[in-house]
Amino acid sequence: MFVRITNDLAYRAISFGELGIAGDSNQKVSLNEFTYKKGSEIYGEKEPADYVYQVKAGSVRSYKLLPDGRRQIGAFHLVGDIFGLENGSEHRFTAEAIVNTTVRLIKRRSLEMMAESDAMVSRNLLGMTTENLEHAENHMLLLGRKTSLERVAAFLVEMDRRLAAAGVMPLPMSRRDIADYLGLTLETVSRALSRLHELGIIGFIGTNRRQITLLNRRQLATLDLQN
Repeated sequence: MFVRITNDLAYRAISFGELGIAGDSNQKVSLNEFTYKKGSEIYGEKEPADYVYQVKAGSVRSYKLLPDGRRQIGAFHLVGDIFGLENGSEHRFTAEAIVNTTVRLIKRRSLEMMAESDAMVSRNLLGMTTENLEHAENHMLLLGRKTSLERVAAFLVEMDRRLAAAGVMPLPMSRRDIADYLGLTLETVSRALSRLHELGIIGFIGTNRRQITLLNRRQLATLDLQN
């Protein structure tokens, strides 16, 4: 499962600030880095949640396989995102590398011990948990209330906020991934993207259409707000 990217077997000390977690002091936490090939599992559903992860390079999808065999993606984790935070002792989702991905692994107990002695770290971790809950609630509303075009628009608005640079979104996920995130079929996602292109809201770069340019953010946001 793990492919080590360094020959140094010792864990490296890193400050919380380098993880994007503010603290009252410059405390250090031990971590290691691993790389995963495209499509490799990082952890499985119901496996012990002994580590917390941060994406250093690449991207990750978290998903569940439904009883009928369908896959429901719950979240996409991009560079800098911390994932794998659980309330219980087991992971609720399976996490998988979308592309060749490098992640940092931090022992969960190390984070918990730091949070016990550092109020700011504790607040940061609580904030991350709250953001995850808010994302889950928004995702539930998206799946339950929006049309297919509105779902795709909402997804693009989210990715614009998280990925876009100079108006270009280099999407690491496939159309199938987007479909499984939005609860739609692959064909429906493709039709919705084509419709947004016809309306002059988005443009495509490259033959695989993974890079999207936003031509009309205001109109896209308007679609996202419709119920």
